[in-house]
Amino acid sequence: MKNSALKVIAGLLLANNVAAVEPDWKDYASVLGAVKQGEKHGTPLAIVDYAALKKSGLVDKVYQQISAFPVESLSGRQETLAFYINTYNILALKTVVDHWPLDSIKDVGSIFSPVWGKDAGTIGGKTVSLDDIENKIIRPMGEPRIHLAIVCASVSCPDLRNVPYTASTLNKQLDAQANAFLRNDKKGLYIAKDEIVVSKIFKWFKQDFDKVGGVDTFIRGYRPDLPVSYPIDADIDYDWSINALNN
Repeated sequence: MKNSALKVIAGLLLANNVAAVEPDWKDYASVLGAVKQGEKHGTPLAIVDYAALKKSGLVDKVYQQISAFPVESLSGRQETLAFYINTYNILALKTVVDHWPLDSIKDVGSIFSPVWGKDAGTIGGKTVSLDDIENKIIRPMGEPRIHLAIVCASVSCPDLRNVPYTASTLNKQLDAQANAFLRNDKKGLYIAKDEIVVSKIFKWFKQDFDKVGGVDTFIRGYRPDLPVSYPIDADIDYDWSINALNN
């Protein structure tokens, strides 16, 4: 009995100390490392050179890696969130690269068949769309900060982070993304004469922020400097232009 108990305890300790099972993000880090800060239509943002990515074939290489990754090996919430945030961003990059040149990612689809619902790739043996990744996998996990981390290849989207998301650093990375977005006065937040105007992201996904006290509470958590009496209005115009300089 004593030996059996010791084995159980040892097993639990080992299980708790097993390293996170995640893909090797080295090639994806190379893609992100080439993203440069710039400006388009007066908005500061992370600029992607899609022409160079198409020529290099690196995005497709990264896609093949995540497509072959055994998603059943993802054992925890942080691992799963990090994997699928990266996956969404990779599939968005792939969508643009595969159809380059484009003025907007929305040009891949149409009014009757939006790009978000189109097949974007195969993950875990299943064909998925960007909508599947966002709305069927990530959003149900109850983390509103993902809306400031997944990037739809557009000027008004949150910026692509210059390194991949990982389980061990995810919380700090998501906080940094939220902070950066809410300090970009061209697409995240600006103070008007008698109100605080923020991205329409906070209108489209309002219910997700209700889980953390609502949009107002969430935003003021990152911007405690905001006038207390000013209401928040999610009404910054959304620029769907591609996040590249050559369009």
